[in-house]
Amino acid sequence: KMVDPTLAEMGKNLNEAMKMLEDNQRKEEENEKRYTRKDIPGPLQGSGQDMVSILQLVQNLMHGEEEEESSQSYRLQNVGEQGHMALLGHSLAAYISVLDRERLRKLTTRILSDTTLWLCRLFRYENGSAYYHEDDREGLLKICRLVIHTRYEDYTVEGFNVLYTKQPVIYISSAARMGLGQALCNQLGLPLSCMCRVPCNTMFGSQHQMDVALLDRLIKDDAESGKMPLLLVANAGKYWTPGAGHTDKLGRLKELCEQYNMWLHVEGVNLATLALGYVSSSVLAATKCDSMTLTLGSWLGLPAVPAVTLYRHEDPSLSLAAGLTSSQPVEKLRALPLWLSLQYLGHDGIVERIKHASQLSQRLLENLKNLDFIKTSVEDELSSPVVVFRFFQEYANRDQTPHAAPTSAIQHPIISNERHVCDTFNQWLGEQLAQLVPASGVDVVELEDEGTCVRFSPLMTSAVLGTEIQDVDQLVDCLKMKIPVLTSTLQLREEFEQEVRRTVGLVYIEDLSWPGLGVVRYSYHSDGKNDDKQEKELEKINTELLKKLNDLESDLSFSLGPEFGGEKNCVYIGMVTEDLDVSELVETIAATGREIEENSRLLENMTEVVRKGIQEAQLQLQKANEERLLEEGLLRQIPVVSSVLNWFSPFQASPKGRTFNLTAGSLESTESTYVSKAQGTGTTPPPTPTSSLAKQRLPGQKIFKRSLRSSDAFSETSSISHCDDLEKMEQRPPVLSPGHDQGRLEPGMKEQQQAATLVTATERDTVPSDKSPSACTQAEEQGSQR
Repeated sequence: KMVDPTLAEMGKNLNEAMKMLEDNQRKEEENEKRYTRKDIPGPLQGSGQDMVSILQLVQNLMHGEEEEESSQSYRLQNVGEQGHMALLGHSLAAYISVLDRERLRKLTTRILSDTTLWLCRLFRYENGSAYYHEDDREGLLKICRLVIHTRYEDYTVEGFNVLYTKQPVIYISSAARMGLGQALCNQLGLPLSCMCRVPCNTMFGSQHQMDVALLDRLIKDDAESGKMPLLLVANAGKYWTPGAGHTDKLGRLKELCEQYNMWLHVEGVNLATLALGYVSSSVLAATKCDSMTLTLGSWLGLPAVPAVTLYRHEDPSLSLAAGLTSSQPVEKLRALPLWLSLQYLGHDGIVERIKHASQLSQRLLENLKNLDFIKTSVEDELSSPVVVFRFFQEYANRDQTPHAAPTSAIQHPIISNERHVCDTFNQWLGEQLAQLVPASGVDVVELEDEGTCVRFSPLMTSAVLGTEIQDVDQLVDCLKMKIPVLTSTLQLREEFEQEVRRTVGLVYIEDLSWPGLGVVRYSYHSDGKNDDKQEKELEKINTELLKKLNDLESDLSFSLGPEFGGEKNCVYIGMVTEDLDVSELVETIAATGREIEENSRLLENMTEVVRKGIQEAQLQLQKANEERLLEEGLLRQIPVVSSVLNWFSPFQASPKGRTFNLTAGSLESTESTYVSKAQGTGTTPPPTPTSSLAKQRLPGQKIFKRSLRSSDAFSETSSISHCDDLEKMEQRPPVLSPGHDQGRLEPGMKEQQQAATLVTATERDTVPSDKSPSACTQAEEQGSQR
């Protein structure tokens, strides 16, 4: 087949450019050149640059200095050939735009009609038109303008005057994405009073679906008050919204819109399942709506393809007035990247990608049902490609009724705190899973009723990240490893708080947003110091405490807390396991803090003693000079006279030295030193305070780990029985042989007594307690044999 040389060269250049941008195996000298270029814009070179140099610059700007750790480079590697087709479409659109007007019109009409026909058949939307747009909210905006032109006949001539006489009302769900209503009002030039947020079900039915009965009353009240109900925005599997994965009751909403002559618009990720062979009835009702928005780029992993809004309307002039259609052929070329990509994938390829994402969701959902302490948050689980789950643990000391009102968290602060802690733990869980299994694409969402949850939406991420079944299995394995850590930490938080509160010198800091065991601060005894100095000393002690705790060989993580929003001068303890000895941990923290404080006070006291000693030494030196002046006389102070006088009558003065004793903190005379010609040692300095936590541990057992109680009891019993046996052997009278003197012993008894004496003289910590009874028995057996 003959191909236009220009098109062939364009495809070749695109392949070479993408290969160069995606190539991560660079030479070291190329990396050195990349880091020498600054980010400061430079002047435009007059001679110009070749394509290779320009692409090299683009590559450096894309990857930056964190190329190895960047997720963007990973995303580019998974674009694939279908992504190259989408990128080629943008290049072709620029090339086609230079054709003559008639040929351009024919070409754009064919591209637009083909793409619209394929999408309507693929997503079961009969007799529909399509609008292609870059911003996913732009389609809804143009639909609102179309409805305004349709319901207000004189809007084209009168403008806002007709809206003023009969105010339009747009209804959206309270679970819709943030800022949607305000963005529509700003673009349409309407006041915020034209936007009505419909609450979701709170007492009956789903807590994330729009309340149809309440919506009926709202529409009726607005119609009776002279307003015009205009449009309703429904959701089918909300993704960028708090209630992820939930679908409204589209069938009943369509009936309600027909009753009040309103327009129904639907958007959401569950619309992708319309391309599958089996579609749930809740999502299939979306095919009867007036318009829907599809985001094929994220569903199929196609970069830079536009979103599509399918709609049904009979008057093309109103569609042109609303901006849904355009007479400019260049604007019709927006569908060209999608036209190329759909042809490359084919019907089977598109369905297979959506089916693969749904299978990943079902695989994860089946595994989550078998896990304890995990709760899913999507009602229509069989049809939703989004899985939302959270860690949840019942509190044994409190009865929780399943039909409790949502306002109970406000009435009971304790329950509210427990939910806040649970949200913090789920935030940590989501971050850990995203870090351990980056190919899964999990993230953290905030639900209004459940709180913080972890979301898995392969329909939005699998095509880009290349998520497979083994990634889901790895995600489940990581979740199984994290659940015991979460449960044990949540159970030990209360015990840690009680131990800290009853320990002198420690202050428990309640931080509900910290995912870990808790927060503690060492508080020393102030001696009437000002607040600034006390704060500095407190910071110094807790900083040194954190350093010493991190030097210990333990599995715990000690830190200063989060970078923003954390308490100052505190020690934050991370996640723990069930074998943690909380009492030993708290005792170690308190003892280490006291040791640091006493060492600090000892140094401070020594500094004060030295300062006072220097002052006293200066006073004594001054006094000694005055005494010397009185002793020697005035004549001996004159330079010439003093030498002559000392020659005729030498003056003998006893040396009076002083030494400063750091231990006693006083000045002492050096007369004893000159007499004995040896410097005295003085008093013994006080010992440095240390924490006496010498706990016996098994080989390989780390600090803060609890040992088995049975082994401890056996060791203690063995030690007691060993001591009792030794006392009995010491108190036992020597056995004398008949016919011998009273002062002599039999040879066997003599060796037995020596063995008993040897064992008695040995310290208990030298002889292991579990071997001491056997040692005594062996000594007795040797004596009896002899």
